[in-house]
Amino acid sequence: MASHILITGGAGFIGSHLTQRLLSRGDRITVLDDFNDYYDPQRKRHNVAPFLDRDDYRLVEGDIRHAELVEEIFGAPSGGPLGPLTGVVHLAARAGVRPSLQQPILYEEVNCIGTLNLLEAARRHGPEVFIFGSSSSVYGINRKVPFSEDDPIDLPISPYATTKRSGELMCFNYHHLYGLKTACLRFFTVYGPSQRPEMAIHKFTDLLARGEPIPLFGKGDSQRDYTYIDDIVAGVVAALDLAPGFEIFNLGGAETTRLGDLVTWLAAELAVEPVIEYLPEQPGDVPITYADVSKAQRLLGYAPQVDIRQGLRRFVAWYKDRQASRE
Repeated sequence: MASHILITGGAGFIGSHLTQRLLSRGDRITVLDDFNDYYDPQRKRHNVAPFLDRDDYRLVEGDIRHAELVEEIFGAPSGGPLGPLTGVVHLAARAGVRPSLQQPILYEEVNCIGTLNLLEAARRHGPEVFIFGSSSSVYGINRKVPFSEDDPIDLPISPYATTKRSGELMCFNYHHLYGLKTACLRFFTVYGPSQRPEMAIHKFTDLLARGEPIPLFGKGDSQRDYTYIDDIVAGVVAALDLAPGFEIFNLGGAETTRLGDLVTWLAAELAVEPVIEYLPEQPGDVPITYADVSKAQRLLGYAPQVDIRQGLRRFVAWYKDRQASRE
C-alpha cells in the first residue's frame, strides 16, 4: 500500500526533488510551504508546477508557526483527501547561517516553534514516523574530521546552527516520551538543479557566467563537503523507509572541496576566467565540514554516487538550459 507523506518546505529545493522521487514510486504527497521571500517565491512556484494537477499531490500554503493550520492538516478526518498520514519529512526552516545573525528571533520562531508545532501534532494524531532535516552546521568548529554523529556538539557558532540542534533535541524528547520514530538527518551543503540562488555553487555560477567578480571570504581555503541532491534524496527515502526508533545520520558527499578549487572548477565548466574579490572572513562560518557517513552506510545503505566534478558538470548544464529557456 502506498504511503501518504507530509513534506514541510516541499516547494523548496530539496523538498521538490524529494516529492518527485516519492511520487514516482507511488506515494501520495501533501506539501506544506509558506512561499516566503527568503528568495524569489516564483522559483518555488516553478518547482511545484509539475505536480499541481496530480490526484496524488496536495499543496497547502501556510506557515508551520500557525499551530491551528498544522493541527488541521494532521487532524483531518480520515487524513484529508489523500488519506491518513503515514510519515512526515520536516524540511521547512528559515535557512542560512549569515542571515540568522541578523534575525535570530525569526530563526528561533520558525525553526524551533514551528518544529514543536509539528511534533505536537504528530504526538496527538500520528503518524509514527518523523524525519527531521538538520544541518552539518550543528558541528560548529569541530576540530576532529571527518565529523561523526558521536562527536560532541555543544558549541554551535550561529543562531541557525543552534536552532537545528534544538530541533534534534526536541525530536529525541518526542521519541523518548511518546515513542515517535524519528531520524534527524544532518545535511552537508546540498547542491544540484534548482539549488537556492544564494548558495555558493549557484551564486558563483551566475556571477561567472555574467563576468562579475567572485567574492571569496578569507583566502578561499575553507573546505566544504558538497552533496549532490540525488544522493541526499536517496538518504531521506532510506531513512523514511527504515523508520528507526531514534537515530541521527550524516548525509554528505564524504569528501571535501576547497572553496578556491570550487571556483576554478566552475570557471572551467563555463570556459571563463574567474575574477576573485577577497573579503574578510565572516562570523558564523566554519573552516571545514566533512561527513563521516559510515553510520548511514551501515543502517541506510547510503552511498554517495555523484562526486563534486560530475555534480558541478550537471549543475552547469542545468544552469545553461535554464538561461537558454529564458531567452
